[in-house]
Amino acid sequence: MKMKSLMIIGGAVILAVVMIYLLRPDFPGGAAKLSQPPSAQAPAQSAPEPQRSMPGMSGAAAEKPGDQTPAAQETKTEEAPTIEISPEKQQLIGVKIATVSVQPLKKVVRTVGTVEYDQTKVYNVNTKVEGWIEKLHVNYTGVFVKNGEPLVEIYSPELWATQQEFINMVRWAKRAQTRNAPAQSDTQSGFATMISRDAETLVDAARQRLKLWDISDEQIKKIEESEKPIRTLTLYSPVSGYVLQKTAVQGMKVMAGEKLFDVADLSSIWITADIYEYELPLLKVGEPATIQLSYFTGRAFSSKIDYIYPTLTGETRTAKARFVIPNPGMQLKPQMFTNVELQIDLGRKLAVPEDAVIDTGLRQIVYVDKGNGYFEPREVRIGIRAEKMVEITAGLKAGDKIAAAANFLIDSEAKLKGVEPLPMQKQGPGARVRGPGETAPPAAPPPAHKH
Repeated sequence: MKMKSLMIIGGAVILAVVMIYLLRPDFPGGAAKLSQPPSAQAPAQSAPEPQRSMPGMSGAAAEKPGDQTPAAQETKTEEAPTIEISPEKQQLIGVKIATVSVQPLKKVVRTVGTVEYDQTKVYNVNTKVEGWIEKLHVNYTGVFVKNGEPLVEIYSPELWATQQEFINMVRWAKRAQTRNAPAQSDTQSGFATMISRDAETLVDAARQRLKLWDISDEQIKKIEESEKPIRTLTLYSPVSGYVLQKTAVQGMKVMAGEKLFDVADLSSIWITADIYEYELPLLKVGEPATIQLSYFTGRAFSSKIDYIYPTLTGETRTAKARFVIPNPGMQLKPQMFTNVELQIDLGRKLAVPEDAVIDTGLRQIVYVDKGNGYFEPREVRIGIRAEKMVEITAGLKAGDKIAAAANFLIDSEAKLKGVEPLPMQKQGPGARVRGPGETAPPAAPPPAHKH
């Protein structure tokens, strides 16, 4: 009985060992297939081969849109963060909402100008001959002289000799005309006519030489009629104006080309105004301006930009703009100070109140009202500033609502909660605003490298 029990137990152990051996996966039979799931029976179908792109298409283009994971799609349109400010808290801190709109902008440039001489009406008086000053009619600066008024008389030995040559030519021409009488023969008459013609030519040459030395026609006619040279050459004022500079002194010797007087016509004057370099792109020749002086209360002069100088002053970083205005009665004096106002029409621009933009130095931020107490910090690009308005060139569109007051308090609350605006390059029309209490999804893992 005991022997039979041992044989049964031994047979069971041997059968169990044989069954375990036959059910091993690496056994060359087909027993392993009976215990595996259907998905394991076709390993070639569980991992499909990567699609081969058609010629001319990259592998990324061959992928189907449905193959992208939701995390990968979220990275392409990153959602914009928001901060919640309850309506009660908005009223408490004084939040004001403004609407972004396209509106006409005008820039007013106010600066200070200085009255100067019109450089096109400043005349230099000099002599073209060497000599000595015998009489000085104007002996101090600042005096008003009329056009044609004598300024100085100069004695010149060279001019005296030239006048004497002119007188001799005039006498010879007169004698030649006297000899050309009708009673002479044809040969003598032709010879006399030739001499008379040559004499007239020499007289004209001597007369032209005197003109080149600034002797007037009246003076030349007087010399020709009296046949006596003029001892001194008189220089006259070329314009009605004021003597700015005088180097002539009684009895001094002067050389040819030496400056004796500067005379300025003040019937019109220049006003030069300082313009900062950041305002230069807004200005152009012809822009209207209003000029006022504190000396003439209630009076304004209208003018236009006549010229913008091409250089800047290194100390003040300003350029000069020039205006021309008439000066009736000579009331405007050089070196007077003026107030200049320029109103520049910039056209219609997308603009917001200047207080709505927070300028951090590196970027400009506004807070967009998304409704229900939520504000989105958004980076924008700004353009021209004009009369408490600022142009928006990127980041907003017409109709957006933004915080125009107390935005610094909103920004402080956002900083405490770690809310930062999206960079400009990540903003897009598909950007979504997170709801309250919602967190950003985790970033998508990098795609597996395919061989």
